Amino acid sequence: MSQKPVNKNATRNAARLLDYLCETAGKSIITGQHTQTNQMEEITYIHEKTGRRPKLRGFELLAYSPNINYEGASYECLKEIYDNRGTLDTALEWAMTSEGILTFSFHWFSPLGGRDKSFYAANTDFDVSRVLIEGTPEREAFYHDMDKIADLLKPFCDKDIPVLWRPFHESDGDWFWWGAKGPETARELYKLMFEHYTGKHHLDNLLWVWNCRLPEGYPGDEYVDVVSVDVYLEEYRATDYAGEYEELVRNTSDKKVAALAEVGYLPDTELLERSHVPWAYFMTWSKEFIIGEKYNTTGNLIRTYASSYTLHE
Repeated sequence: MSQKPVNKNATRNAARLLDYLCETAGKSIITGQHTQTNQMEEITYIHEKTGRRPKLRGFELLAYSPNINYEGASYECLKEIYDNRGTLDTALEWAMTSEGILTFSFHWFSPLGGRDKSFYAANTDFDVSRVLIEGTPEREAFYHDMDKIADLLKPFCDKDIPVLWRPFHESDGDWFWWGAKGPETARELYKLMFEHYTGKHHLDNLLWVWNCRLPEGYPGDEYVDVVSVDVYLEEYRATDYAGEYEELVRNTSDKKVAALAEVGYLPDTELLERSHVPWAYFMTWSKEFIIGEKYNTTGNLIRTYASSYTLHE
């Protein structure tokens, strides 16, 4: 498989990264880890246990949300915000001093209203469907927030550091405000952002990662560089996630490189080496999903990072 970035003005390094993902898929798999806090304790843990570090790091932008309601926020919410501050500085420094790959997640506190962790639909009355209507306060707030985040992303573009950008993730569910009105609405939000970020802000270093497995949500091949899925199995089983791959490409596109954007359990590298399911990368979720024995055993972690099939720092 070979692809050109959907942004025709994509930077040289963004195009190179997409080439690399396409070349990797089915031959190897890039190891990835989400780092929810600026301390990146997950990376330290992996290195302590395996002697290696993941090649792809996921950084979280939630603390950069322009509309955070601190008044009455729970301790858990405030701790998540404070622990997350400064992640973009850390990401930029790491990208400039390594050959690693960046991907960003954004648990976006609702642009208007909301309480506590207002990226959850249950914690906000923000009506996302009104973003699609010209002249509404919801649309104005949505664009206001997008502009603020665009300014924070520009240093990466200025240095031609490519970013796997995954906005409006898990829109096949209704737990986040951007998915609360269905995947079709989230699809339109994604297209609005794509046009705004490529047309106005010229964030040409972004590769666009779509993260919904429902066919009615797919924005179209002209908007997507990578199709991806988040998979959290109820209990551990050795898997190459072949079934999830078939479902994903059937419902989105078989012309795009595919990724396990979030997993609870590590894929089984022995199975992958036999099946060659063409996942370009996986990213294990943070905290207890990788630290400790609750989800991934130390034995499985060591086997994954010692495998000749995996790529790491």
